[in-house]
Amino acid sequence: MANTLELDAVVVGGGVIGLAIARALALAGRKVSLLEAEARLGAHTSSRNSEVIHAGIYYATGSLKARLCVAGRDALYAYCERQEVPHERVGKLIVAAREEERPLLQRLKTQAEANGVDDLVWVDHAQIRALEPAVAAVVGLLSPATGIIDSHAFMNALRRDAEQADADIILASPVLAGRVVARGIELDIGGSDPVTALCRTVVNAAGLRAQDVARSIAGVPAATIPPQYFAKGHYFVLGGRSPFKRLVYPVPEPGGLGIHVTLDLAKNARFGPDVSWLDGVDYGFDESRSAAFYQAIRSYFPELAEGSLVPGYTGIRPKLGPAGSPAQDFLVQGPEAHGVPGLLNLYGIESPGLTAALALAEHALGLLSQ
Repeated sequence: MANTLELDAVVVGGGVIGLAIARALALAGRKVSLLEAEARLGAHTSSRNSEVIHAGIYYATGSLKARLCVAGRDALYAYCERQEVPHERVGKLIVAAREEERPLLQRLKTQAEANGVDDLVWVDHAQIRALEPAVAAVVGLLSPATGIIDSHAFMNALRRDAEQADADIILASPVLAGRVVARGIELDIGGSDPVTALCRTVVNAAGLRAQDVARSIAGVPAATIPPQYFAKGHYFVLGGRSPFKRLVYPVPEPGGLGIHVTLDLAKNARFGPDVSWLDGVDYGFDESRSAAFYQAIRSYFPELAEGSLVPGYTGIRPKLGPAGSPAQDFLVQGPEAHGVPGLLNLYGIESPGLTAALALAEHALGLLSQ
């Protein structure tokens, strides 16, 4: 590398999590440099999701996902109000299409209450029809705290905050390699002006590439780097006017929350994601999956007309366990886990990462200050 410089706090990854952490560090007085490998921010998981503000219903009590989702949800609504980030608290129905699914809803309600989500309301068949006439279900749970957000506007606001606090946002600058040295962590940074940087603090928030980044840094114990799995989800868009006012979810399925209805802020409806497992990152769209979508959606939206689903987009969730394995928590590793001073690795930051971003940033700040 031609140039060498010294940096204070480096955040690797310019998705919503990296931006939130860069903002928190900069506001805490650190001199922050955020490195994003792509030519634009949030090119992967942060811009290829449902854009849902989750209430905190589904996650194991006491887990980081549960705690940071609930705290992050409240922080996110308040932040959106202050920063005028487009969002709406539209609410969500979780529905049982068959009577035998009722116990699953009861377990969700019990789980939610244990997580501090105490506003779920039972709704019967008639109430569901009154709220969402297009939805067919025997019983459901109404979540008033669930909402939607413009994820790009949120990332822009985080970037603005970080830059106003003197953070540098550097695009098209991938981390190629690194090494733990006596004075900190050296990173070899690619791009149009390659450089080697000596960093006091490194936060690895590289999302789908977090394990790759960690493995590229000599001195990070390999045994502390978890395995890496990719769960791909397709989203189809409903052609024409949406009949839905709220989000509509079936009961969860292994690997995800089922093919559900989400809305964008223009109230256009989209369905997804489904789940397929990959060995790497591939955003190709498989239109043949539409048959399974029609079948799943018609379990709660029976009037879905043939030919009304239009291919939308795909997203990939970074998973810490393979297909069929139990749900994994966020994994946030500080020096106590891997022994490298000044290094924080974030692995498996999937849903509800968008909702939890501000709380996760504060959690990261706390670990770095220990």
